Amino acid sequence: MNEQTGEPDKAPEPSEVQPPARPPRVPIFNLPPALLFSLCLLILIYAVQALVLSDDAVSWLLFTFGFVPARYVIPLSQQGLELFWTPVTYSLLHGSTQHIVFNAFWLMAFGAPVVRRIGTLRFLFFWILSAVASAALHAILNWGDVSLLIGASGVISGLMGAACRFAFPADRRPMPVAHLNARLSIIDALKSRTVVIFMLLWLVGNALIAVGIPLVGDSDQEIAWDAHIGGFVFGFLLFSLFDRAPRPPAEPTGAAKDMLQS
Repeated sequence: MNEQTGEPDKAPEPSEVQPPARPPRVPIFNLPPALLFSLCLLILIYAVQALVLSDDAVSWLLFTFGFVPARYVIPLSQQGLELFWTPVTYSLLHGSTQHIVFNAFWLMAFGAPVVRRIGTLRFLFFWILSAVASAALHAILNWGDVSLLIGASGVISGLMGAACRFAFPADRRPMPVAHLNARLSIIDALKSRTVVIFMLLWLVGNALIAVGIPLVGDSDQEIAWDAHIGGFVFGFLLFSLFDRAPRPPAEPTGAAKDMLQS
């Protein structure tokens, strides 16, 4: 007779209770890569300008890459080729730490929703063309002037104008994230009370700058309010040329459906 030996039956062990899944950590600065790269580039350029270059080298940098309206009344045979690239490169330069910190703050605030909506390549073209539009209005209103224009404020104003077309929805049920809102037409945007109030506050701020009352910074440093207006008008009127249909938010699946966030 064959006998089989085995261990006595064990009582079933109670199943272990699994701890609830931790929600994903949200970084403090949740910036799109293109915007983060832009910020790092601006900071790097200013750091080299302020900490590495000599005074003569800084003067060369500002002259070679800053925007000067007088270049467009001087015959090309009597000057270099700076007039071709300075309508864009001036937007990468800054004059002081306060200048770049102030611009970086507003660039993060208004650049993030625009970049998320239009993508990296369109953001690059938007930066270039809004810088040109800002410089163009500044040149028209200061024709033949030898003053130097630097700073990303014109581009940032363009991003503000673009944000007015989608970040402040007309209905009472905006999307959870601003860049997924429907694009407003120019007329609908001007009918939005939120957009109108924002634009009025923005215009009042630039009007104060125009009469010599800066909102922040050194009152002795002139601010190109006209470049701000050129950028804002460009972004507000022409945003639809850069816009793309926003993707609907992904439907949560699995455990994500049961996760509550506050």
